[in-house]
Amino acid sequence: MKPADRCTNIEEVRHAIDAIDEEVIQLLGRRLQYVKEIIKFKEPTEESVVAQKRFDSVIESRRELAYKNGLDQDLIERIYRELLNFFIAEEMKLIRGK
Repeated sequence: MKPADRCTNIEEVRHAIDAIDEEVIQLLGRRLQYVKEIIKFKEPTEESVVAQKRFDSVIESRRELAYKNGLDQDLIERIYRELLNFFIAEEMKLIRGK
């Protein structure tokens, strides 16, 4: 994939964006696999699954990463809150055996 500033037409840019989106989605799938494994190391309680201190820490660190990468921190926080809440719900399903 060409660097963004070396693309010479819209098709090249779109192709690169599509390839990046595919990577992002594959990485989210990999992340979910780790989320499914982490329940082996947690108490089977909602408090343990939610892990509020960890949740808050992840949000703050992702805001910092957003800043370092020139992204809107509020947007990244919203995205990660949604992702984390989804992953928490998945963990809860696994703990409840559903």
